[in-house]
Amino acid sequence: MRILQIIDSLEAGGAERMAVNYANALAKKIEFSGLVATRKEGVLKNQIDSKVSYVFLDKKKSIDLKAVFKLRKFIKNNKVDIVHAHSSSFFIAVLVKFTFPKVKIIWHDHYGTRVKESGRQNKVLILMSVFFSSIFVVNLQLKEWNKKNMKCSKVIFLPNFATFQNVFEQSTILKGNVGKKIVFLANLKKPKNHILILKAFHELRLNELGWSLHLIGKDYFDAYSEVIKKFIEISSLSNDIHLYGEKNDIKFILSQASIGILASTDEGFPVTLLEYALGNLAVISTNVGYCSSVIKDEFTGLLFDPSSSCEVRDQLLKLIMNDLLIKKLRDNLKEYVTTNYSEEIVIEKLILEYKKNT
Repeated sequence: MRILQIIDSLEAGGAERMAVNYANALAKKIEFSGLVATRKEGVLKNQIDSKVSYVFLDKKKSIDLKAVFKLRKFIKNNKVDIVHAHSSSFFIAVLVKFTFPKVKIIWHDHYGTRVKESGRQNKVLILMSVFFSSIFVVNLQLKEWNKKNMKCSKVIFLPNFATFQNVFEQSTILKGNVGKKIVFLANLKKPKNHILILKAFHELRLNELGWSLHLIGKDYFDAYSEVIKKFIEISSLSNDIHLYGEKNDIKFILSQASIGILASTDEGFPVTLLEYALGNLAVISTNVGYCSSVIKDEFTGLLFDPSSSCEVRDQLLKLIMNDLLIKKLRDNLKEYVTTNYSEEIVIEKLILEYKKNT
């Protein structure tokens, strides 16, 4: 079996991490595992396994014929059976299929917000879906949306899995008191909802109890991040809330924290929750997308409505005031994720679905 993953960038987003995870995991299982980044490279390039055949297309515009034919050549030379296109990379995959009809395309939908969108907002995607052999989705709401709107009848739910690359890198030291560090792992952009957590931290005066908050993720230096920085400044929390930018040593970062938090208003199936579990953190999570299937309230974590500042405050307070609850939730979550969302389990299901398409 010869499979190629395609993703538009290698920045540290959820879909990007999964494309790299799949390529790396498959390299141990199949004859050929490849990975193509179309538009932009990024920190995840350093996490690609040496057994994965990698190429960067440096695509400059929507229809870039040079990039299309570079991809076509890579597919032909490596006798690729299936192109597994993640998120918006479906477009170049279909352009290649026009010139090389024999290649099969599986499209992977990671975009949780799509369930709030109409068919009209996705008209190019829907039109091109006639060229897909199968569609993979990361939660059941997306499965329903794709079955209703797309011109491909085979829609399969495939859960994400997490794994730590660069496990020996230990460069990021979190400031603050040992045992009282909260990590928020998400790029600084909508719909990650950082300001909700910053306000809850401030209103509960968690800094006065010795707690600190650590934001790990890409800073786009735009209006969104400006709101965050301004809030930290006017609330006099610069010694307690810290921004670190995009980082590669995630396992080491999580090993220094006690609590992981996720606050998105929309999600597909956040890899972050699985990473928190592997990092042995207690988790407070938004209840959107697939989150409530991983975080079972009061058993594997605490859930809240991302539109409710009252709920998030209540859940934060409940956790930080109870060391026994922190221990119980982190132990339960780690066991649950290891049992249900391990690399081995997900890759077995993935290979089975590939076989159905060959």
